[in-house]
Amino acid sequence: MSDHVPLVAKVLTCSDGVIHGTREDTSGVALTDFLITNGFDVVECRVTADGTDNVATVLTEMSEGFAGLIASTGGTGFAPRDQTPEGTQVVIEREAPGLAEAMRLCNPLGRLSRGVAGIRGQTIIVNTPGSTKGCVEQLAAVIDVLPHALRLLHDTDNSH
Repeated sequence: MSDHVPLVAKVLTCSDGVIHGTREDTSGVALTDFLITNGFDVVECRVTADGTDNVATVLTEMSEGFAGLIASTGGTGFAPRDQTPEGTQVVIEREAPGLAEAMRLCNPLGRLSRGVAGIRGQTIIVNTPGSTKGCVEQLAAVIDVLPHALRLLHDTDNSH
C-alpha cells in the first residue's frame, strides 16, 4: 500500500439559515480553514438546506467518484430539522462508529451531537455540529487518524 495518498476534502454546511441568507456560514469556513491547516486540499464547499432528503442528495453528489473526506457541519442536534445524521445514513455503505464516538467525547456538549461517520466507496463522511467551535473541536478529535483511514480505503492490495 502506498504511504502517499492525497489528502483531499470537501465541506458541506447543512443549514436552512445559511440557505435563506439569515445566517453566515462561519462553521463551514472554520472547517475549511482547519482542514487546510492540517494538510488537506479542500476542493469543494457546498451548502444545503436541512432535512434528510436534502442532505442525502448532496452527499451522494459530493461523494460520487470522490476519494477523500467529506466533513459536514450542522443538523446534528435535537431540533426537528436537524436531520443530517439521517441523511448521512441513507448514503453511507458502512458505518465508522469509532470516529463518531471519539468526536462526541471531545467536550461535554459533544454528547448532544447525533452525528455519524461512515464510508461510501473511497469517501469518509463525518458529521460535525453547526457551532463554529464545536465543529472544529469534533474534527480535531479524529484528524490524526484520518490520513491512515484514507490510505486504508485506497488500498487495492487485499492480501493482508
